[in-house]
Amino acid sequence: MTSAERLVEQAPDPVIFADLEGVIRIWNAAATRMFGHSIEEAVGQTLDLIIPERFREQHWTGYDRALADRATKYTGQALTTRSMRKDGTTIYVEMTFAILLGDDGASLGALAHCRDVTERFERERAQRAQARADAPAS
Repeated sequence: MTSAERLVEQAPDPVIFADLEGVIRIWNAAATRMFGHSIEEAVGQTLDLIIPERFREQHWTGYDRALADRATKYTGQALTTRSMRKDGTTIYVEMTFAILLGDDGASLGALAHCRDVTERFERERAQRAQARADAPAS
């Protein structure tokens, strides 16, 4: 195993790389812990594996656009989105993205680092709901 492979495999957060067709090519141990799919189950599948069905069309539109543009509009930002585990459970995931480019500048695919923020997201949503409930009526 090369140093680069060790870096990805031992990263504390999920690291996922999908090619131009959205097929998962890299899936590390942290991704297995978060999403429940083994490396063998995930590699070779499309990203639909972790994208709830109702968000797939929007996802693929953005994915294709980012690959064509060779950049994502979320560069340098974390995006919180819904994802799903192997058991079908919906989770909230904070993701950062990069479009990987070849030596010729052409897109090779997309790299994502993920973090499960479900507890924080639900706590903040409950706090916002409570604040609305506590607000004086106009």
